[in-house]
Amino acid sequence: MPTSYDEILRTAYATFANGDLEGYLSFCTPDIEFVIPGKNRLSKTYSRSEFVSGLITDVMRLTNGSFKETVLDVFTSDRGGVVRAHHELTREDGKRHTYRTLHVYDIEDGRLASFREVPEDLEVFNQAWG
Repeated sequence: MPTSYDEILRTAYATFANGDLEGYLSFCTPDIEFVIPGKNRLSKTYSRSEFVSGLITDVMRLTNGSFKETVLDVFTSDRGGVVRAHHELTREDGKRHTYRTLHVYDIEDGRLASFREVPEDLEVFNQAWG
């Protein structure tokens, strides 16, 4: 298991990118919540148990599996970290969307304890997930 917060985030995201969603969740605390902002189809707070069956299932359904996340930067402190990412997707209506976002984490005892999405432009994010 990685020890630095930078390594934890990078390894968790590499695991997610390889399609290993349960592997990603192994980096999370049992009570982690995933907060997705805005006024769109994904906007809500998801529990750990809803991460795959709710959030990720909806992301893949709404994009016909086209969703792609590229990690641009990882920043960490002694309390947590921020992943700056670029998202690309094509919605079921054929419209292509791209945006940049931050994923803000609290990290406790070497585990991801909270997740909050902070899009660079909330309007663009809402349009992408309409």
